[in-house]
Amino acid sequence: MAKRDYYEVLGVSRSADEKEIKRAYRKLAMKYHPDRNPGDAESESMFKEASEAYEVLADASKRAAYDQFGHAGVDGQAGGGGFGGGGASFSDIFGDVFGDIFGGGGGRGRNTRGADLRYTLELDLEEAVRGKTVEIRIPGHRECESCGGSGAEKGSTPETCSTCNGMGQVRMQQGFFAVQQACPTCRGSGQVIKNPCKSCNGQGRVREEKTLSVKVPPGVDTGDRIRLSGEGEMGMDGGPPGDLYVQVAVREHSIFTRDGSNLYCEVPISVVDAALGGELEVPTLDGRVKLKIPPETQTGKLFRLRNKGVKPVRGGPPGDLLCRVQIETPVNLTKRQKELLEEFQASLDGNNGTNHAPKKTSWFEGVKNFFDEMKF
Repeated sequence: MAKRDYYEVLGVSRSADEKEIKRAYRKLAMKYHPDRNPGDAESESMFKEASEAYEVLADASKRAAYDQFGHAGVDGQAGGGGFGGGGASFSDIFGDVFGDIFGGGGGRGRNTRGADLRYTLELDLEEAVRGKTVEIRIPGHRECESCGGSGAEKGSTPETCSTCNGMGQVRMQQGFFAVQQACPTCRGSGQVIKNPCKSCNGQGRVREEKTLSVKVPPGVDTGDRIRLSGEGEMGMDGGPPGDLYVQVAVREHSIFTRDGSNLYCEVPISVVDAALGGELEVPTLDGRVKLKIPPETQTGKLFRLRNKGVKPVRGGPPGDLLCRVQIETPVNLTKRQKELLEEFQASLDGNNGTNHAPKKTSWFEGVKNFFDEMKF
């Protein structure tokens, strides 16, 4: 069977550069790789065809010969497992392209950055609004003093791994296909410790708790994070430490509820104050203030106290305090108090047409209309 044009196989133009060719091959290799299509003969064939095309077009000299003479110019240099010769070897292609499939790649597992840590800091609302400096204790690791972080017993040093010759990786090959992975002996470090340090068991670090001072800026809220650079887990083999993220959680308040920069609170008032009006003190985070209640105030009405909320942590004007009125029904009435209320109710009923309860009247009218519309 005649071979297909290599440019057609990869789906690129004849003017395609090296990056385009590599990108096209990566896409096809990921799609037709035998490990992703076990037992699929057609996928295996497509994979081999794409690999053969890539081996030729990725090598400048082979590509030039192919462009001039076609398949005759490269016959015997590629295809059917005959990966070899000069230029881009299949192993090189594998290490570059198939890292996405197997997580392979060059380099040893040294100088590994330490893990980031998270600490949940609980604050009262007042502390979150005003800001404060707190001390926290977190678990972590420090360099072992006995071995200086090497992991080897004092007087000895780590030795070069004989399995990978210090490379940290080994290559397993079956036919034309090769897999590069971390060395199982040294686990990618390139070194082995024959005499591990007794203080740290060869880890090069020991566990300890440390105390940190955290400056909480004013205005933080639940979910905000404070980053302490370099205060996370210690790095491995001389790698940099991770970061510590202090996550704020504001405790529930007995009076106020926060919504962004605004604060809300419920203010109970008596029936008399609601009907006749009055003045009462309400709390704010800055102290008490006077709140004037106008006559005929209904339950649920909101009163806004400007700039009595929270100043946002990222800047901007402070929010407001919104006080929601809740009219409180009197309880534990005496006999005389009940009589007075009955007399008061009777005076409202004989009001000569004056409507003292507009919401009640409109509600009952709505109910009446609702049932009238249901009649057939």
